[in-house]
Amino acid sequence: MYKIRQTLARVYAGAFIFYMLIPLVIMGAAAFNDNKTPSIVPWKGFTWKWFEALWADDRMWHAFQNTIFVAIAVALISVIVGTAAAILINSVSGNLRAVLYGTMISTILIPGAVIGISTMIMWTKMGGLLFGADKPFPFIPGLHLSVLGQVSYIAAIVMLLVLARLQSFDQGLEEAALDLGATHGQVMRRILLPHLYPAIGAGAAVAFFQSIENFNVTQFTRGGADTLTVYVFSKVRSGITPTINALALMLILVTLSMAVLYEIKRRRNANVEAAREAEARRAAALEEAVI
Repeated sequence: MYKIRQTLARVYAGAFIFYMLIPLVIMGAAAFNDNKTPSIVPWKGFTWKWFEALWADDRMWHAFQNTIFVAIAVALISVIVGTAAAILINSVSGNLRAVLYGTMISTILIPGAVIGISTMIMWTKMGGLLFGADKPFPFIPGLHLSVLGQVSYIAAIVMLLVLARLQSFDQGLEEAALDLGATHGQVMRRILLPHLYPAIGAGAAVAFFQSIENFNVTQFTRGGADTLTVYVFSKVRSGITPTINALALMLILVTLSMAVLYEIKRRRNANVEAAREAEARRAAALEEAVI
């Protein structure tokens, strides 16, 4: 029975991976098909022209620069807001904790279109009340409103990651440091934040990629600026070509490269840590033998 379960689990895992990867393989292959439609059928020959067309597309590069700018800003602000919210929620209890937690989580449940429209209306109306018809920056639609709109829900995702990491933190370390004369700032910098670095790094990565793929919030707050998702949407409306497949393939390759580099670094650090632990055990064993 155990072997049957193992076999079924392997078959399911293989079918799942096949189901997830085949569409990506087909999409990537269409980027090399000498056909005006983004498809591998009919196959009209191998070509690089869609990558060349993508390289020469100034609008795409401008949209790419805007996307990276927005994603970096969203990641930085979300990490700060999400980490602070997680520390605050972890330090209180009772009804206040429930209210704060529910307030932060509620933004994840709101549709992106609602967040985008609400952000745009709030800032433009506020600018109208303060300055009338001639609303200055930042009370006009633009990429800055896209950043604020995305942060309103992405910060909650970062908060959940940091909050989960805080559950493994030993509060006794803070108390011991304070008893020994450390200030709250020193405890934060030297004890708490180093413990949270893995969650903060993961939160920054999640926030960055969440921002890159965001469309609903950006569409309603961007003003006249383009991002990659808006660029792709406009191409779909006007007539999609395999340049979109070329763009998607490049993004997938970059993402996979980053994942591989991260895994290599993680394994290298794990090997170094294992070597240190083994050296410490050998030293301890040698010391006991001498005694």
